[in-house]
Amino acid sequence: MGKTLIIGASGGIGGALVAACAARGEEVTGLSRRDDGFDMTDPASVAGHLDALGGPFDRVVVATGALVIDGAEPEKTIKAIDSQAMLDQFALNAVGPALVLARAHGLLPRKGRGVLAVLSARVGSIGDNRMGGWVSYRAAKAAVNQIVHTAAIELARTHQESVCVALHPGTVATPFTADYLGRHPAVTPDEAAENLLRVMDGLTPAQTGGFYDWAGKEVAW
Repeated sequence: MGKTLIIGASGGIGGALVAACAARGEEVTGLSRRDDGFDMTDPASVAGHLDALGGPFDRVVVATGALVIDGAEPEKTIKAIDSQAMLDQFALNAVGPALVLARAHGLLPRKGRGVLAVLSARVGSIGDNRMGGWVSYRAAKAAVNQIVHTAAIELARTHQESVCVALHPGTVATPFTADYLGRHPAVTPDEAAENLLRVMDGLTPAQTGGFYDWAGKEVAW
């Protein structure tokens, strides 16, 4: 039985991951703003909650994030940029995961396999961007991909059997995406959780620092 930490446990995907890991017999710890007062945008909150945990964990998943913050909708064009809305996106979707990754060395086992996955999004891929729009969200996700890649390089120096990756869960039918599904096929949170766990189970240390989708395929930076 492994030990798992899910950050963002009250969200659609996070909650499904908690349930899926528990069903596997794993010992699951969940953290969320709603249930635990865990604020990804507050360094003191992140440090206080994570330092109080009884790790290390075999699996850590950062399943936090938001597309709409304080009513600021994704921009249809760069002409619609609002500086505060962009800063809010970076605070939650990039800086928050970075604060968690700053403690990755203490969250994962020094010896043996450990997996740290941060949920990203395909729209954060610069190479895959053919539509424009959604500037702040895209940029924040591109930033978190770089943060994960950098953290993985540093982590590999001391945790040679561990894997640190960014994962795209696909389009998942949650309140997060309810107004933006459009014609995109979506899966349930339970399906997304199983897909993500399958990918995490198959990752090797040679893949650390990468960006992969729900099927395990590498996503372009």
